[in-house]
Amino acid sequence: MDIIVWLIVGLIAGALARLVVPGRHRLGFVGTLVLGLVGSLIGGFLGGLLTEGDQEFSPAGLIGSIIGAIIALLIYRAITGRRRTAWRR
Repeated sequence: MDIIVWLIVGLIAGALARLVVPGRHRLGFVGTLVLGLVGSLIGGFLGGLLTEGDQEFSPAGLIGSIIGAIIALLIYRAITGRRRTAWRR
């Protein structure tokens, strides 16, 4: 049952990150899901550095997942943006 919750939270976090970060994102359903899951890992890691406690689902955890997904999306765009501009030369 935990995996289903992780997938739902990941999808929500990835979709909200795509809405917040301006620009065109070439990610499909699976890409958005992976973005949200990676964002959840980043958000959980950063939250673990700032606080001590259990890793139960909470609204703060969802916010951390969204922030982590935004960070992951910006890193992804920075990496793929450089590769595309170098390739076009």
